[in-house]
Amino acid sequence: MEVLLQVLPIIIYFLLIIIITVGIVLGIKLIITIDKVVKLVDDVNEKVEKVAPLFDTLGMVSDKVSSVLGSVVSTIENLIVKLFFKNKNTVEMESEEDE
Repeated sequence: MEVLLQVLPIIIYFLLIIIITVGIVLGIKLIITIDKVVKLVDDVNEKVEKVAPLFDTLGMVSDKVSSVLGSVVSTIENLIVKLFFKNKNTVEMESEEDE
């Protein structure tokens, strides 16, 4: 029993030393990894900032083309509607005049 009282604290201290050492090593590796991630995120942000004006310009051009094409399609649609329904309206008007 006395042997356990002498050996057990030694085993506990040894395990605590191992746990503290592993914690320190993991902490250092975590700090290194976080630094790498920060550098990567900064690099990605730089590249995105360089490309962002291009996407803004493309968005603006896309909006302008869309509005121009929308007005062209609207005009063509109105011409077609007037062309087909004009004949129908004139036929209706002529039949009303006949009555």
